[in-house]
Amino acid sequence: MKPGSFILTAILLLLAGCLQTHAQMSQDDDQLWFYRIWFKDKGSVAAYHSPDELLSPAAIARREKYDIQLADNDIPVNSQYVSALTQSGLRLRSTSRWLNTALFTSITQKSAEELGTYSFIDSIQPVRTPSDPVKKSRSKFGITWPIDDPMAFDPRVPLNAVTLHQSGLTGRNVTIAVLDAGFAGADVIESLEHLRQRGGITATRNFVDGTDDVYDYHTHGTSVLSILAGSLPGIINGTATGADYLLLRTEDDLSEYPVEEDYWVAAAEYADSAGADIITSSLGYSTFDDSSLNYSFSDLDGNSAFITRAADIAASKGILVVNSAGNERNKEWIRILAPSDGDSVLCVGAVRYDLTISDFSSAGYSSDGQVKPDVVAPGVAVPVQFEPGYWHAGSGTSFSCPVISGLCASLMQAVPEASPLEIIDALHRSSDRFSQPDSLYGYGLPDLLQALPLLEEQYTWLPPTMMTAGPNPFTDGIKFWFHAPPGRLNIKVTGLNGMTMLERDYPVYIARSFRLDGLGHLSQGICFVKVTTSYGERTFKMIRVSR
Repeated sequence: MKPGSFILTAILLLLAGCLQTHAQMSQDDDQLWFYRIWFKDKGSVAAYHSPDELLSPAAIARREKYDIQLADNDIPVNSQYVSALTQSGLRLRSTSRWLNTALFTSITQKSAEELGTYSFIDSIQPVRTPSDPVKKSRSKFGITWPIDDPMAFDPRVPLNAVTLHQSGLTGRNVTIAVLDAGFAGADVIESLEHLRQRGGITATRNFVDGTDDVYDYHTHGTSVLSILAGSLPGIINGTATGADYLLLRTEDDLSEYPVEEDYWVAAAEYADSAGADIITSSLGYSTFDDSSLNYSFSDLDGNSAFITRAADIAASKGILVVNSAGNERNKEWIRILAPSDGDSVLCVGAVRYDLTISDFSSAGYSSDGQVKPDVVAPGVAVPVQFEPGYWHAGSGTSFSCPVISGLCASLMQAVPEASPLEIIDALHRSSDRFSQPDSLYGYGLPDLLQALPLLEEQYTWLPPTMMTAGPNPFTDGIKFWFHAPPGRLNIKVTGLNGMTMLERDYPVYIARSFRLDGLGHLSQGICFVKVTTSYGERTFKMIRVSR
């Protein structure tokens, strides 16, 4: 067997084993011991470094876009190590290629000495102990309540973001992975009908139970998704209605154990392979139902928490990781939660209507002194939907987080060359407290109309004339560059006979470039593209050719 074939087979066997084990064992989780096992190395499989045998085309494309090289942590866990442990009676739940770990369950408690006979094991950590299913002792999801006038408060307005959406910058061609506790109602609520109709939910995965079902669980993720993708004029205007979505369940809402970090990591690695551009996570971890497994504040140093290490690795793969700060400031913990302490993670706090900090928004800094939260956004009385025919307001950093992550998708659409860290930097620099950040607001409230030109200065070509277009000839799309933001933008494509073949109109357009997609259906040959802006017009003679 070829080395590449061996690797692919090993990956498929590991995935099949994970799914089978989940399905068989999920009903008995409360009686099981869960162990995170760290391996010393990846064995001989680490000798093979062909990207197309280890990564999906989408993941490879993102790495090529940002010139990210294949790394050792892209190589899967050694399947022989996993096989040896399953033969000892452990059951596999998931693996992490990034952190070189595997999650196993056992019906009996295992000691380090029992498993120490395996030379490939570096360390063993219990991440869940047998317990009765009880609800989480502290509310980490924020609160919601019914309302009659959902759009009394539009969270986009204080961020100067409405004009982005009026310009058609709604996150098109961006994939967002939503990691949450469940998406009950997301398959039926009205505000997501447009998303379902266009096939915008591209995948669902349940990493807690090992199935694809995410619609029979908590509504928290549904509320988050409605802030991102919800669209009902006058009721809910999502911050990334044009994006595509992966709905990934990683949170068990009936208990709080570190095993949920393993689920989160597995989902993040899945999102990487699926080609996600953004991970948005309104989750966080500090203390657990078994207090012996708790983190201390000193662990929130950007490098220690299991989930934080994975979040930073995700960022190193070209994914923008956006995480809620947590709702802890009016509780005993007070501080931000992991993985928001990651130095490459965009941590989002919450402000009220009047833009003052909410009483619950977790305080920074991280224990190593990083400015956290990074930014804040409206997170009190944010319009959400999670059941058909009813509207609610939600309060919590769970709801400020998707406001920001959705608007990051708008920036990605406008300036696709900008890296995640450059987008974070632009948000920092556009925020109202950039010169004097603190532990409550971080850098403050971003101004999206300032963040956009900061990115355009780095990547958007400035033509010497009023506007230009290319390529010519074209196949299925034309890009336009403007010397200044066009203001009004109208683009009309006509044939030699003068008939209009396609037209796009934006009463307001604020970016200095525009891509006109969806031209592959046009007849081959000469066409005329007339571009009208607030400061002039120009007609381009162009040629449509086949691939």
